[in-house]
Amino acid sequence: MSPAIDYNQWKEEHRSILEALCDKNVLMLFSGGKDSSLTMNFLLRAKREFRFDFKAHAGAYPVHRYPDKEKERIESYWNKRGIKIHWHDLGETDEYIKNEVNPCLRCQKLRKQMLKTVLTNTIDSWESLVLVTSYSLWDIVSYSIEHILNDLFSNSVSAENNNKRFMETAQRFYPLLKMKEGYTVFRPIIRYNSDDILRVIKEADIPTLSIPCEFKEFRPKRVLERYYQKIGISFDYDKVFDFARRSLSLPDITTYTSIDRDEYLQDLF
Repeated sequence: MSPAIDYNQWKEEHRSILEALCDKNVLMLFSGGKDSSLTMNFLLRAKREFRFDFKAHAGAYPVHRYPDKEKERIESYWNKRGIKIHWHDLGETDEYIKNEVNPCLRCQKLRKQMLKTVLTNTIDSWESLVLVTSYSLWDIVSYSIEHILNDLFSNSVSAENNNKRFMETAQRFYPLLKMKEGYTVFRPIIRYNSDDILRVIKEADIPTLSIPCEFKEFRPKRVLERYYQKIGISFDYDKVFDFARRSLSLPDITTYTSIDRDEYLQDLF
């Protein structure tokens, strides 16, 4: 079993980042799942201590996961803790993705469009923007396995798509990206295993979405997560990162921080 997740340890590990948030426009992407719920919990605990504020935005899609009663249940809890969730209707029903070969790709595209709209309508100064996302350690382990399988066994026809996919997923190995236009991407829980995150959420009695996604089997990382759970395995971020750097040719952080804003947010984020 990996070490228990401890807020005070997390706070000290991220102190320099948290101290810099007081004059920033912090925008958190919330889903209602366990990962984003832990992130919200930590940010709220740090908010008073480090004197910063943040806003939580959620794309309510696929629609079947976000009925009004479900949103109200989750929203009620967070409202009591002093944070309002801005729910966004993505303008499509689930029929929009239902017959896709990979509905998750179209869902992801919708979410990127939502983010673009939110940023266009709300951001005056990109230099002060901090985007907070909730990828976990199991996410990047799964991306590593996905890349190994694609790289070793795929044919040359799919090589270009595989390389593009790795460019997209590899940037999530980095907990903090300070982009050339001045904005920042912060991944606060990238060091944590999903089972440990779930344990903390349950112990703290934090509500999460109770309706499973009908399309989750289309995401390889969800299949792999069940495997990790079944064999009771946990991972170490530093070892995973070192392996990806040495064996998978993980792109250097500057590969991402030098990318133009529109290209990064549209194609990689």
